[in-house]
Amino acid sequence: MAFDVKDFAAEVVNRSFQVPVLVDFWAEWCAPCKVLGPVLERFAEKASGRWDLAKVNTEQMQDIAAQYKISSIPNVKLFVDGNVVGEFVGALPEYQIERWLKKVLPSKFRKEVEKAAELLARGSTEEGKKLLEETLKSEPENQHARFLLASALIFSQPDKAVVLVTDISDARYMELAESIRVFGRLFLLLSHHDELPEKPIKQQYLKAIEDLHSQRFADALEKFIDVIRNDRYYDDDSSRKACVAIFKFLGEEHETTLKYRRDFGSALY
Repeated sequence: MAFDVKDFAAEVVNRSFQVPVLVDFWAEWCAPCKVLGPVLERFAEKASGRWDLAKVNTEQMQDIAAQYKISSIPNVKLFVDGNVVGEFVGALPEYQIERWLKKVLPSKFRKEVEKAAELLARGSTEEGKKLLEETLKSEPENQHARFLLASALIFSQPDKAVVLVTDISDARYMELAESIRVFGRLFLLLSHHDELPEKPIKQQYLKAIEDLHSQRFADALEKFIDVIRNDRYYDDDSSRKACVAIFKFLGEEHETTLKYRRDFGSALY
């Protein structure tokens, strides 16, 4: 058969670095396998090269079946960059398979998005933003690209950044998307500070937002924590929300997060 695997390392593991490979572990004696197999083949033909289908006969490749702990068949695994990123067992209905594929298949622009992330990380912001914008023209629903671009724009174009994360639903980016939304609201207050309650802590709060807008995260945290100590619920507890957003944005292991986590906790309790 056209999809039968002869060299697993070459046709599945190595190949998955170029294109996702869907592996159907099956056997001749398995009745559900004979139901599922043709369905997967139809999906593969419709995929038009976005992913490959590889069929592994577990009777003929027992060592491979053992390596991937195949205890029940049919067993379907998706390989990306040499690793299993999703799987299911049994002959699922077509609509469930289609829904599963939409969930687990990586974007065809994933390499571009990964490159953009690397560019942003090393400070090549404009180059990274350009690559993300080009990606989103072709795939506007790419949530990873949207989140990365929002992160790059939040301090210069907060309105655009907030729009980009409006309906982020991928669990991997939801907390960080919330940080973007929190930042966006705070930055809006810099030009609408008359909407804030007139209290003694107001100027300290606005200075904290200014520090955040200038990416002086440590200074911003110190001031937000001071606001928490003096007037915890000023502007609907937004100083606490701002601190949490900064920690999430920087990352839990970032030196600034580690330095201010304890002060933040003591201010709350």
